Amino acid sequence: QAQFVQSGGGLVQPGGSLRLSCGASGFNLGDYAIGWFRQAPGKAPEGISSTSPSDGMSFIYPNSVKGRFTVSLDKAQNTVYLQMDNLKPEDTGVYRCVADRNFHNVRTAMRHDPAAFKQLEVWGQGTLVNVSS
Repeated sequence: QAQFVQSGGGLVQPGGSLRLSCGASGFNLGDYAIGWFRQAPGKAPEGISSTSPSDGMSFIYPNSVKGRFTVSLDKAQNTVYLQMDNLKPEDTGVYRCVADRNFHNVRTAMRHDPAAFKQLEVWGQGTLVNVSS
């Protein structure tokens, strides 16, 4: 059974960093498009990124996180990471990774409708990031 196990969330002060992990089991992450999205309390889900399986390129969507968030893939560990630096209180929310063999599906969902993530093949259980002093 294909699944993700997420880790790395928690409480961090503004300006701090966190690295979220999504370890894949039951499938080869390198063959899948990967996405990250988040949902802040009381707000609609917001797509963060999508990564193409063909060349590993990642696209970061919100201007608010460009230059601060980075996606990386460790194929040996079958794990994808979301490195978040210079965190701000508005980054608080539940973060979730997703994967699908179809890059178009991931890109469309992350850009336009992250709430439809269950239409993708695999998704993580979500992890809470709380940026607060």
